[in-house]
Amino acid sequence: MAILSAPGLAGTAFAAPEPAPGAKSLEQVRKEIEELYRQAGTATDAYNQAETETRRQSDQIVSLAKQIAAGQDRITVLKNRAGAAARAQYRSGGLPPGAQLAMSRDPGQFLDGADRLRQGEKATAGVLSELNKTQADLQQYAKDATAHWQTLEANRVKQEAAKKQIEDKIKAAEELESKLEAEEKARLLQLEQEAQYQAQKAWLNTGALKDVKGAATEAGAQAVRFATAQIGKPYVWGAEGPDSFDCSGLTSKAWLAAGRNIPRTSQEQLRLLPKIALKDMRPGDLIIYFDDASHVGMYVGDGAMVHAPRPGRNVTIAGAGSMPIKAVVRPDAR
Repeated sequence: MAILSAPGLAGTAFAAPEPAPGAKSLEQVRKEIEELYRQAGTATDAYNQAETETRRQSDQIVSLAKQIAAGQDRITVLKNRAGAAARAQYRSGGLPPGAQLAMSRDPGQFLDGADRLRQGEKATAGVLSELNKTQADLQQYAKDATAHWQTLEANRVKQEAAKKQIEDKIKAAEELESKLEAEEKARLLQLEQEAQYQAQKAWLNTGALKDVKGAATEAGAQAVRFATAQIGKPYVWGAEGPDSFDCSGLTSKAWLAAGRNIPRTSQEQLRLLPKIALKDMRPGDLIIYFDDASHVGMYVGDGAMVHAPRPGRNVTIAGAGSMPIKAVVRPDAR
């Protein structure tokens, strides 16, 4: 049976009292708070993506540092070998081969030594060639490391900007809520639930679920079990568990528990995971919401999804159509 209602609101609409002249209605306040939290969600995605990229750049820098250290050790070895070859040539007197032959009492011994000398010269040339290549590699490693450092710093700047935007939006939303009386806060929650119920009802009335009959894969079922086991835990932006989650932190950790490492953010989940037609949706698939792909939930079947909604709310089950759907993506496409 498809989920149609929000708690305590099945089949009924909630009407808020008329506001005083010139004052905002509670519905206007709800929409304003909802938009602020949605913008905070967009900024959270930007923060999480910058953090992911920062980690990747840090790993690249560590790898390059190891390559540079190994290259410097290799240069030391090659220089020692080149020096040994040069000293051996010096001990031979550095005379031209013709002169050495004329002075030699044993031409056979000289020719044998000359052959070894040619081999040594060839080996020395090889050492010098490898030395030059290793030095060139080190220069490239250093150049790459500098580029990664610059990208790392740029991502840190992005993180700080996104963090400030998140905190500003959440603070503004919390200030709006703090001005409400306890009774108004209760009505605000009812209005929020009513808006979700009406959106879900309208979505179902389009026949969106008519052909949705897909069964979960084993991995999908594992992901759903993980996600639903988190119900009741608070939303915290940037959190990936185990005690709190943001929306994409919940979905990425759920699929990691099912054995698949998927992108960290809802926008990257949309970009990199295969898109699925709504009619082919099955439990475990991810539903991406809003035009900017700033929110994600996991489909659990019967027209429902599990998600971490926003600050001030806990991980919960909601109607899959309770927000504008942008796309459905599949972490275990096959």
